Amino acid sequence: MKHLFSHRSLPLLVSVTLAAITLPTLLAESHCPAGIASVTPRFVQRALIVIPVRINRKGPFDFIVDTGNQITVMDPSLAVELDLKPQGKVGLVSVASYAQASLTALDTLEAATKIVEKPFVVVQDLGSIRAVDPRIRGILGENFLAHFDLLIDYAHKFLCLDETGAMQQSIRGERISFLAPKHPENEVPFMERLVISVHFSGVGTRQIRLQLDSGSDAPILYAGNVTNSALLKRATLQGVYVTKAQRVFAVVPPQDIRIGTRTLNHVYFFTPVSVEQKIPVMETDGLLPTVVFQRLFISSGGHYVIFEPK
Repeated sequence: MKHLFSHRSLPLLVSVTLAAITLPTLLAESHCPAGIASVTPRFVQRALIVIPVRINRKGPFDFIVDTGNQITVMDPSLAVELDLKPQGKVGLVSVASYAQASLTALDTLEAATKIVEKPFVVVQDLGSIRAVDPRIRGILGENFLAHFDLLIDYAHKFLCLDETGAMQQSIRGERISFLAPKHPENEVPFMERLVISVHFSGVGTRQIRLQLDSGSDAPILYAGNVTNSALLKRATLQGVYVTKAQRVFAVVPPQDIRIGTRTLNHVYFFTPVSVEQKIPVMETDGLLPTVVFQRLFISSGGHYVIFEPK
C-alpha cells in the first residue's frame, strides 16, 4: 500500500503580524454554539493547538490539531508503546523534502469524546516538534478532523468538534468555499485538503491556492510552483539574527491578499531556499496558518470556512 500525503514536520518558523480586516463576526460567545461541548487545548508557542487523544482506548496522549495534514501521525515511541505493527509504506511530502514512513491502522482514535474507527496513521519521527515540546506524541490530521465541523477560537482558547451539523445554523459570516482537488482520483476519502482561492496584489488576477493550516504559524509559498515564480524571484534571504530553521527560508515581498470580498494588507510569506529534487510538485501554492485569524469555522459537510480577524 502506498499513497502520497502532504505533511510538514518542521519547527515553527516566524511570528507574523497581519493588518486587521473587517469580516462578519462569528457568534461571539466563549463556548461552543448549539450546546456542543467545548475542548480547552493548550497552545505551544501561541500557534500549535494541542489536545488529548485516546488511541485504541489508551491514553490520553498529546496531539497537535493540524488541518494542513491529511493523515494522522504519531511518533515511533508511541507506536512501540501501543505495540502497533507496520502495515505498509507511504510517501510524505513536506515543504522542502520527501520521505517514506510506515503506515498502520488503529482500532479507534478518540478526541473530545468523538471517535473514529479504523483510521490509518503514519509513524514518523517528530523530533523537531518534540524538541519544542516533548509531551507532544503525534499530529491529529484531516482523516480524523474531516468527520466533524470544527470551530477554533484563538481569542477564548477553545475548540469544538460537531458531527451533528448544529453549529452551522448558529454561525454567520461570509462563506469561503473550498476548492475541488486538481486530481480527485488521487484523493483518499476523509482526507480533503482545505484549500481556498485567494488573490495576491503582486500577481494580478491569477488565483493562488492556499491550504488552511492550523499546524504552523507562518504563511508559506512553495518553491517550484509556476504561479509563485514571479513572486519568488523577489524573495530575499533572512538576516543573520534568525534561527537555523529560519535561515532555510527566504521572505517574499509583502502582499495584499483578497479572500472573498475582504483584503488582508501587507502580509509576508516565506519560501524554502533549497528544495530536494525528488519532491513532487504541490497541488497547492502554499499554506495559510489559521492562527492569523481570531476564530474560524470549518464546515466539513458544507465544504466552506468562515473567518473572523484578530
